[in-house]
Formats: sequence, C-alpha cells, structure tokens
Amino acid sequence: MKKFDENRAFALLDKIGFTRMGGTAEELKAAEILKAECESFGLDAVIEPFEIAMATVEAEFEILEPYQKKYTVRGYQCSENTPEEGLTADFVYVQDGDPVDLVNAKGKIVLVNGFLRVPLYRALLKAGVAAIITMDGSLLDKLDETDLHQRKLRETLRAFGNVPVAMLRVADAMDIVANGASKAKLTLKNQNVTLTSHNVVAEIKGTEHPEEIISFGAHYDSVEFSKGVFDNGAGSVINMEIARYFMANPSKRTVKFCWYGSEEIGLLGSHAFVRDHKDELDQHVLMINVDVGGPILGSDVAMVMAGEDLVHFTDYLMKINGLSAKVKQSIYSSDSVPFADAGVPGINFCRFGTQGASFIHNRFDQMFFLSAEALGKTTEIVLAFADAVINAVVFPVEKKIPDNIKQDVDKYLYKKELAEAAEKNA
Repeated sequence: MKKFDENRAFALLDKIGFTRMGGTAEELKAAEILKAECESFGLDAVIEPFEIAMATVEAEFEILEPYQKKYTVRGYQCSENTPEEGLTADFVYVQDGDPVDLVNAKGKIVLVNGFLRVPLYRALLKAGVAAIITMDGSLLDKLDETDLHQRKLRETLRAFGNVPVAMLRVADAMDIVANGASKAKLTLKNQNVTLTSHNVVAEIKGTEHPEEIISFGAHYDSVEFSKGVFDNGAGSVINMEIARYFMANPSKRTVKFCWYGSEEIGLLGSHAFVRDHKDELDQHVLMINVDVGGPILGSDVAMVMAGEDLVHFTDYLMKINGLSAKVKQSIYSSDSVPFADAGVPGINFCRFGTQGASFIHNRFDQMFFLSAEALGKTTEIVLAFADAVINAVVFPVEKKIPDNIKQDVDKYLYKKELAEAAEKNA
C-alpha cells in the first residue's frame, strides 16, 4: 500500500495556486487553507503572525538628454525617496559596477546589469552615486508579458546606506543605452508600512524521544504575478503528505511541520520562527526543507547542510531504495539557512526543472509543466529519508554545522560585511 497520495497533493497544489505575496490577504488565505488541510486529518495547526517592513512606492523615470522619453519603472520598496520635485542628474551605464566604470559615477543616476546584491550595492555607494536603476526581464519578452516585479531594498543592503533605487525592463535599458542617454530624472516616493505575514505550525509528539524534534519546512508564499506552484506550493503540499503519514504512523521522535510565509523577500518566515522559538531550538536535531518540486522534466537533488557522513548515508539510502537523487554537501538559498545559522543541521530536497521546461519567479510558474507523478517522486524521496532517520534507534545525525557550511552560511548572510557596517555606524 502506498504511503502517500500524489493526486491528493496535486489537487491541494491547484487549490493554493494563486499569487500569495508576503504580508498580503492572499498569503493569509493560503495559510488558512493549509491549516484547514491539517485539521482535516486530525492535526492541530496554529497560524503564527509576524511583522514585516514593506512600503508602497510611486516612481517615474525620464531621459532628458540627448532626447526626452519617459520609461515605466518600479521603485524599490524601502529605498530612499527623491526630493518631491524629483532627482535630476547626469546618467551613466556602469554595467557590473567594476572600479573602472565607477570612476566618474559620483552624483550620477547609474544603470546596472541585473539586480542588486551586497558587493555591487556597496561599490555603488562607495562611488557616491545619486540613484540606481536596475533591469529585469528579457529582450525576447512580449511587452504584455513583461512583468516588472516589485523589489525591496532589503535590510542587508540598507545597513550600508540608502539611495533611491528603481527597476526598468531590459528592453528599455537597451533602448536607453543604445541612444546614448546622458541626463535623467528619477522621482521616487516610498511610504513605509508594516504588514503582517504568517507561518503555519503543527506538531506530532514522538512516542519514544519526544524531546528530539525533526522540523519540516517549506515556504508557501509566491512572488508577484506568479502562482508559485513550482516555487513553492509543491514543497508545501509534499510536506502535507508527510504530515499525513506521520499522523497515521506516529514516529519515535517529535516531528514539527512549518509552512513559512515571506520566504521570497528574505527568508523572513523562517527567521521569525527561529527568533520566536529560540528556547526550543536546543531540541531541534535536524531541519528537513522542501523547496521547488513537481516539474515533469527535471531531476531531484538533496543538498546537505551537515557533515559528510549524512551525504553518504543519504546517497546510500537513495540507491538502496531505488530512488533517483543527486546528493551533495551544499547550502541552499531557502528556509534551512536560519536554522543552520542557529546551529541546527539540515537537508534540502528539491526537484529542479530542466532548462526550458520549468519557470520560476514569473507569470509562467503555473500547473501546466507539473504533474502528480513528478510530485510523487520527490515525496517518496523525502519520506524514505525522513522515516529512516526519525525512527532510528539512535539518532544518527550529529548536531553540528561543519566549518565549510558555517563559512558558506556566514557568507550568504553577509555577516562580515554587516559587522563592518555596524562598527562603522556605531
């Protein structure tokens, strides 16, 4: 008899397949659906609210010389406002922000490739730029299918300072550079707001070692415009099937299920959980995270944020059970990171879509390239691993973060840079 029902999981995936950005009413609606699903098979669940800093933004951008033309832009939430009449300055394309390109960038509105990460942002601030324009999309996009996503100037960036930041389409960026734009005007008005996001949490007590907790995680929020079924409604419904299994088959150790909100804007749900459950973390011995799944064309991966022995164990277990998954020791940009930062080892299960046959963070993240069968492949992998580890006579995973993983986590969280910024601002 099969231990889970991929068709039931696929139906739940379709049910939560609507745009559900962090802090919105739609995100709360999805949280309530997940809570109700837990309770439908007798598992009590609670919705835990947490606050997130956001903003409403109005932005306009115009090239003034050597031609005049307005372009559609979206301002970054929480970035600096321009003067009410707008910011007029010389304009320059600085590409990737290399030192040579930034020599004469002081006081200018600059256009950069892609979007902002800490090293680029720090370099731009050090160069004294007046404002930043980033770009998004593809030259192959149709205008009516090119969505300018709302981005936020995250806390890890604002720690180094703040300037007005906006984003435009790649096609418009090429038009601007090709036509030699040299002067521009940016008007940006942020109105900061505090929104409430939500985690959904449920727990099944262990029969022999209730003091040892294995935590399952999956984020259920999506980005703007996207239905977010691949990323990460899939992980959410996979964990729901795992919860059903352990509800019907109580395990030796306690299992906790967390569906996280606001992952897409900085892992905010898992950060909030780790902060608010700090006193409980001593009992957490492993975090199992599921993020992205269900593509018909793709392959499964397990990324271990623990010692090499868990890599070998997982690889052997997959082969013994005839399951296809590439296993490696690596961090993954998801909700396992705050746990690793707090000293809790983890493993991330993902099914990545092959190039050209899956879509993420855009309007094409929909059900059409997913299937129940593919969803079941990852579910079987997660359950085989979880059942073996959670019901072990002696828990086999050492509660220790290897130095190389710790260094990667610190680098991912920009701990060194943030410490330098804090010292500078003290």
